[in-house]
Amino acid sequence: MKTLPPQGAQAALRAVRLLKLFTNERPEMSLAEISRASGLNKTTTHRLLRALQSESLIDRNPATSAYSLGAGLMALGVQALASSDLRRRVRPVLRILARETGETATLEVPFEDNMLILDEVAGNHVIGSAGNIGTRWPIHATSTGKAWLAFDESGIDRLSEKLKPVTGSTMTDRDALQPQLAEIRRRGYAVTVDEVEEGYTAVATIIRGVLGDVQGALSIGGPTQRLTAARRAELGTALCRAAQRLNPEF
Repeated sequence: MKTLPPQGAQAALRAVRLLKLFTNERPEMSLAEISRASGLNKTTTHRLLRALQSESLIDRNPATSAYSLGAGLMALGVQALASSDLRRRVRPVLRILARETGETATLEVPFEDNMLILDEVAGNHVIGSAGNIGTRWPIHATSTGKAWLAFDESGIDRLSEKLKPVTGSTMTDRDALQPQLAEIRRRGYAVTVDEVEEGYTAVATIIRGVLGDVQGALSIGGPTQRLTAARRAELGTALCRAAQRLNPEF
């Protein structure tokens, strides 16, 4: 359930929503594109962009007049990572998982309809996944997202009515997800095969807080060819053991 914004925060909310328009697929936009995507007129959009630019949260390319996220925002992101208690607590476990399994281990948290990679430690295989901190993937397509959906109180209610496919293997039927979530709760971990990227498989489980709330998810991922069904079961067991060490008694 989303928290309602405080009264009188319209300008701040509009500015934040402008920042959220920038993605990996759309890292740079013109004033007209931002105005159209935000639903705001050009005058209001330009005023908000100027305010964000004054704090280095937005950059403007003098050659093209296009806008992109600024260095000030990157600095805030780095500071947020450094001050994350969850990240500090989980980092040693990620190192152990990556070393013992040889695969990349990640810590992920939900962000709107996505799972955000908050931290990662690369495995020792030449072919693997790495360099993805800050990347977001649709919650229904990821092993971490499915683990979160299975154990979070709001569960499947977090999902949109229409689920978009990321690959040809992505499950987009909400009703068909229900048996999967029940199976995840039974065995303690989630698996996705080729759902977020062709040839990529991942296994995940949740991390709880002191009150029993779901705070994040641990994942191990690698090439589908290497992560066979038997190997996925081994990794699921390893993740559950690691999460149990992290999860306080509640």
